[in-house]
Amino acid sequence: MPLVVMCGFPSSGKTKRSVELKTFLEEEKKVRVIVVTHHRDNVDKNHTYTDTSVAEKELRSTLKSDVQRFINRDDVVILDAPNYIKGYRYELFCITKSAQTPHCVIYCCASKNEASLFNKSRSREDRYNEEVFDGLVMRFEAPDSKNRWDNPTFAVHPADPLPTEQIYEALFLRAPPPPNLSTLPQPLSDTNFLHEMDKITQSIILLICEAQKNFVPGDFVKVPGANDKVELLRTIPMSELQRLRRQFVNYTKTHALDDTTKITNMFVQFINSRTK
Repeated sequence: MPLVVMCGFPSSGKTKRSVELKTFLEEEKKVRVIVVTHHRDNVDKNHTYTDTSVAEKELRSTLKSDVQRFINRDDVVILDAPNYIKGYRYELFCITKSAQTPHCVIYCCASKNEASLFNKSRSREDRYNEEVFDGLVMRFEAPDSKNRWDNPTFAVHPADPLPTEQIYEALFLRAPPPPNLSTLPQPLSDTNFLHEMDKITQSIILLICEAQKNFVPGDFVKVPGANDKVELLRTIPMSELQRLRRQFVNYTKTHALDDTTKITNMFVQFINSRTK
């Protein structure tokens, strides 16, 4: 069932709101809730969330794996973690698309000063040190409901009641996002089709390389024949693009496909899902 992604500054109330929502869903709506949290006995957050920490990347990977493992058609999964990177929230959105279940984002939008006061009120063992706190605030990428992976977003200030009914409606009365075309089974390809696919994917790679000569992170590349656009969050080397192209071609060999009009958009989606 649906995924709830918590996000906000450190000490902004994400865990408190997770508990509130879990209690509401279980007691009022009789829904089973699984909370995946970054609060773990073996995690020292002041070590984990340093600016160059490999441990944070490992923790994010573990949390994402847990979400993938627990997400199903019967339970609500709440991810109680900073989730401050928009690319990471996009990866979580892709998981919900693959599972064909709705999701929402709860943004605990305490100000920096409010979050700092909450943090300092904690025990010494439980608080973020000042350097880590400031670093997380600086790196935080606020959700924007204009982005499909952040839609819908419920912004909740510390003094606000949690809009539980609206969240429930977003999770249970809204259609799930459609899966990417590249994840759907398609009819089998023939030799001429594979040749056409090779030509189309190669032209897209060349288009991306040309666009990267003059771009800023966040730019979009319009690809003729595709509904979606390639999002350039970083420079993608030619070697990586060629590797993605080979992976896409191999994928289509095991998932039958015979409509050349779908190739362009499928390959754009494939690139976006693997370069976030």
